[in-house]
Amino acid sequence: MTDWTDDELDRIGRADELRVAGRRSDGTLRRLVIIWQVRVDDSVYIRSVNGPDAAWFRGTQVLGEGRIESGGVAKDVVFTRDDSVDDRIDEAYRRKYGSGSAVRSITSALASSTTLRVDPV
Repeated sequence: MTDWTDDELDRIGRADELRVAGRRSDGTLRRLVIIWQVRVDDSVYIRSVNGPDAAWFRGTQVLGEGRIESGGVAKDVVFTRDDSVDDRIDEAYRRKYGSGSAVRSITSALASSTTLRVDPV
């Protein structure tokens, strides 16, 4: 694994959306799906607003690998379950996207149970 560059973190952090695809067991990528992302310190985090049953989330769990595209950055990545900074992630979602019903959903216990840290390969 490598680290994100400052430029990549800035671009991904500023972007409104992220496209994510998990890698299938045969090595091919699933279809890219648009979701929300946040940056906390030097890490990128994503969650499934629909919880662990969402197809895109299940796809990230097959190999724990995939691809993201956001803010002009396209990278192969690994997905790691990480609830160590969930409060800060909730705060980052609220700061970035506001306080509407979608943000209440992405900061719910159901969505928080799917917190993934996204790291470049």
